[in-house]
Amino acid sequence: MATQQVLDHLASLGFDALGTVRYNLPSDDITRIAVERGEGNLTEHGVFVGYTAPHTGRSPEDRFVVDTPDTRDEVGWNKTNQAVSEEVFDRLLAKMNAYAEGRNLFVVDALAGADERYRIPVRVVTELAWHSQFAANMFIEEGMFASVDGPNRGNGVFPEHGDGVTKRIFTVISLPGFKADPAVDGTRTETFILMNLSRRIVLIGGTKYSGEIKKSIFSALNFLLPRHNVFPMHCSANTDGDTTALFFGLSGTGKTTLSADSRRTLIGDDEHGWSDEGVFNFEGGCYAKTIKLSKEGEPEIFATTQMPGSILENVVVSDAGVVDFNDASITENTRISYPIAFIPNASETGLAGHPQYVIFLTADAFGVLPPVARLTPEQAMFHFLSGYTAKLAGTERGVKEPKATFSTCFGGPFMVRRATDYATMLGDRLRTHDAKVFLLNTGWTGGPYGIGNRHNLAHTRAMVDAILSGKLDDVETATEPYFGLAVPVAVPGVPSDVLDTRSTWADSAAYDAQAHRVQQMFADNFAQFADHVAPEVLAAVPQPHAPIDAAFVTYK
Repeated sequence: MATQQVLDHLASLGFDALGTVRYNLPSDDITRIAVERGEGNLTEHGVFVGYTAPHTGRSPEDRFVVDTPDTRDEVGWNKTNQAVSEEVFDRLLAKMNAYAEGRNLFVVDALAGADERYRIPVRVVTELAWHSQFAANMFIEEGMFASVDGPNRGNGVFPEHGDGVTKRIFTVISLPGFKADPAVDGTRTETFILMNLSRRIVLIGGTKYSGEIKKSIFSALNFLLPRHNVFPMHCSANTDGDTTALFFGLSGTGKTTLSADSRRTLIGDDEHGWSDEGVFNFEGGCYAKTIKLSKEGEPEIFATTQMPGSILENVVVSDAGVVDFNDASITENTRISYPIAFIPNASETGLAGHPQYVIFLTADAFGVLPPVARLTPEQAMFHFLSGYTAKLAGTERGVKEPKATFSTCFGGPFMVRRATDYATMLGDRLRTHDAKVFLLNTGWTGGPYGIGNRHNLAHTRAMVDAILSGKLDDVETATEPYFGLAVPVAVPGVPSDVLDTRSTWADSAAYDAQAHRVQQMFADNFAQFADHVAPEVLAAVPQPHAPIDAAFVTYK
């Protein structure tokens, strides 16, 4: 049961008339309780499966940041950092207090940040038992990644973390059964994610989607750590001891798949910081997509689906407990949460040196970007601010053709500060540490989605291998005309015709027209940053022009 200190902390937030509060329970106990409470069921391997309908993904339009005097000037206010008053926050907190009266809750205490110099304590209070297991998987247990020595060990850059002090813990309170009244509470819908960065409290209501819990703390770190010269990143990372690589990309671009390489040590699959000392993982676990997951394609991740302690989310399971990872009838966004230690080659420290290679991943469903290209630092800042990928036809109601998605910093909904603040930090680090940047298109070639084919994963892996082995550092390149990208003329293990995207289309004129469309999309999207970036970065923006002559051959 909860310690008196935990109960006192909850009482200080108004939660002083609760039922039983279970604290840091072992995963076996959580699984048993979750099943007994009817929160989900078990697979044939004893892995818990939770369901989150009607929300099977995040609700970025329902996220708000409390407007307080000490954070107001640092927040990049936009459609996902929507301002809400302290009065609205206090009113919703009071209503959640009333809702929780007499209810049994679950509390997990953990940490965020593998580098003890920059970590914060996290307390997650949940209504659902399986959400507490999710939190235990995703955050860092006391004693995990304890590898940093020095005078600030255990205190980090937040010295107020001292023993017995609870006021600076970042507390997440998730009560899915509580729904807001938009007409009264100042929210958009019954669902809300309210971040009070001054008081270090997040309120989540009206959604069972567990990803809101982890991303709220990621957002908090994205706000707090730049104050201490740490660049927070939505990326995966791995290392072989000599070279460290970062993989940026939106959902579905291959971030988790390409960083889970049995020949390299996985630092983490989603959230990292880049400090003056190097790279460190924010988390203690992974949250991977499972749609079409197979033992042959991703053996390390597939193995975790059979390990009790993992949490499967929104997957289809038969009465016999057999999982069908190809069934998207509930959602395309099926997920698994598991401790990073479940991956055989996971880092024991969560730390790595400064990266030598940074890879931006995009799944271009329009089929026009090259499969690999080397970027200048200025081009890197342009593509980082753009954060481009493309949604497939059919993934959203009414979408009949590929739809461009621009999510700044490859994680716009989680970036609490201005996008250009993060881009400046990236540019500074690329130049200081001479990191090389590449753009990889893991999407389509030979035509758009529905006509062309997705890039062969073996070819993409060969490109990654070539990058990380240094074979593309000084290779001969050709500049393609629409996006000004330096494309290698040869990559070991990749057929030469694959590198010339235009030549893979049966109709070159159709390629030209499509490339012109995407070029214009990039330019239109970047107009919002035109007055806030250096001239060199602005020069990296593709300059829209009419489609080139159909007879023009890009690389020959």
